Amino acid sequence: MKLNELRDNEGANKRKKRVGRGPGSGMGKTAGRGIKGQKSRSGVAIKGYEGGQMPIYQRLPKRGFNKPNRKQYAVINLGLIQKFIEAGKLDAGKIDEDTLVASGVVRRKLDGVRVLAKGELTSKATISVTGASKAAVDAVEKAGGSLTVTGAQASE
Repeated sequence: MKLNELRDNEGANKRKKRVGRGPGSGMGKTAGRGIKGQKSRSGVAIKGYEGGQMPIYQRLPKRGFNKPNRKQYAVINLGLIQKFIEAGKLDAGKIDEDTLVASGVVRRKLDGVRVLAKGELTSKATISVTGASKAAVDAVEKAGGSLTVTGAQASE
């Protein structure tokens, strides 16, 4: 086999339909758009048009607000932490944001790591993170460990 003999599988690539290339192509002259009318013109977006009626996206009220400088936390559940401790990927003695990223529990820290109470923690773990739900703090303390919350989340 030579480089110039390499070919794609039959039917793997479909060639683009080239419109407006003469009468012999079968898609010449009006290029499949018919004659006259709004749809035959260029620059027409007809999808949002409702025949003169006020479009639905304008009739419905605007809702909500997206805070441009909001904090985005990497969320992790207690059940996942327990799973990683059992697999030997995490040391229950000292768990912080850097060890969570290093072990692969969390991909990246973002503005901090927030622990939620989904799942069950049976190991006695010492966890230090940016944020945690009240239920998560209670669950860790019930298992005999401690969960320290650092950062702005502590005030909430």
